[in-house]
Amino acid sequence: MIADWQTETIYFSEWLRKLQSYKPVCRFIENELTARHISYEFLQGTNDIWARDYMPVQISDEKFIEFRYDPDYLQGTAKCRRNYKTYPDIVCQHHSIPTLKSGLIVDGGNVVKSSKAVIMSEKVFAENRHNFSKKAVIDELEALLETEKIVFVPWLEKQTDECGHTDGYVRFIDDDTVLVNHIYRNTSRLLKPLQLAGLRIEKLHFDVAREHRHNWAYLNFLQTRDLILVPQLGADEDEQAFRQLSDYYSRYAATNSIVFVPGMLPILDEGGALNCISWTIQNNKTN
Repeated sequence: MIADWQTETIYFSEWLRKLQSYKPVCRFIENELTARHISYEFLQGTNDIWARDYMPVQISDEKFIEFRYDPDYLQGTAKCRRNYKTYPDIVCQHHSIPTLKSGLIVDGGNVVKSSKAVIMSEKVFAENRHNFSKKAVIDELEALLETEKIVFVPWLEKQTDECGHTDGYVRFIDDDTVLVNHIYRNTSRLLKPLQLAGLRIEKLHFDVAREHRHNWAYLNFLQTRDLILVPQLGADEDEQAFRQLSDYYSRYAATNSIVFVPGMLPILDEGGALNCISWTIQNNKTN
């Protein structure tokens, strides 16, 4: 599989540069990527600012798995929800991205991967329960993702986390080590399956008088081969987050390639951060 630290090209939804409230963030990111000669593009045919969840999962240079994008949080009779649903077929066809289609409902934010393993929340079983048994889901995922090391962790805080995306729970530092969000640093239901999978665990932690409501977002950073972009909150946690991420991702820190992105609050208030608004791939051979 292609890990985040192997990717080279970044895609964002066209809405990120269209909507006034997100333009400052978009300009900052564009300027940073241009200065560092990192390739980026804007996806056409999208219906909101997000990108990660409906775009395919890259396995190799030429293998992209297009899962069914039909999340429960965009279902129901409310027109406002349906209007935000992006159809990956339309986007991929527009950008000439060939995909291998799967009938499984899977959001990209629920696929946290290294080059050898994947971490997913058990929400994938709930969303596919009408069409696939648990065993069928696992067999299909192992075949498509080309790994037998898929770590399924609980869907945490179902009442408040309707998305159930693991990119808010945990991220890989390297193939054998993960970084757990400070919110879940003492959550044994999350830590135990990671430990049983043989993964070393590191944890974010913050020592502040009053925590910022969006300090979950530090872990939802955007990572490529040459850069890590982290949400800046303008909070007491910023300095501590930067120091910890610099320690855990020392290769990036050594080249000043961990960058805080200001003006993120309008996006964070919508429930996502930098990994959510981006899609990253290795060796863009689709253009």
